[in-house]
Amino acid sequence: MRKFRTLDEFEEEYFRKHPEEIDDYLTEIFQEYAQDNDSGALLSSLRVVARVRGISEIASQSGMTRRGLQKALSSDGNPRLENVNSIMKAMGYCLIPQKIIPPTAE
Repeated sequence: MRKFRTLDEFEEEYFRKHPEEIDDYLTEIFQEYAQDNDSGALLSSLRVVARVRGISEIASQSGMTRRGLQKALSSDGNPRLENVNSIMKAMGYCLIPQKIIPPTAE
């Protein structure tokens, strides 16, 4: 039986080859989350970035165990805000609010 690769595996491979695109990717996934509130998709995307940056290193820097980090970033994970903040800091980012500009009426 042929084993197919998952989208996460493709994304991980891509970002290993193009780490300079991670910044834009993170901006995009948080913007999508702000629109659709799909926490599973956001956590899955953060898991991809954490794998690229090194799960063990991110876990250590965020004060979590490797298993705890993987659980927090699972598609059905429900991490506390301070955990997400710690994970983002360990990856070299911070959570910053951005003003929503409503569409203008024409």
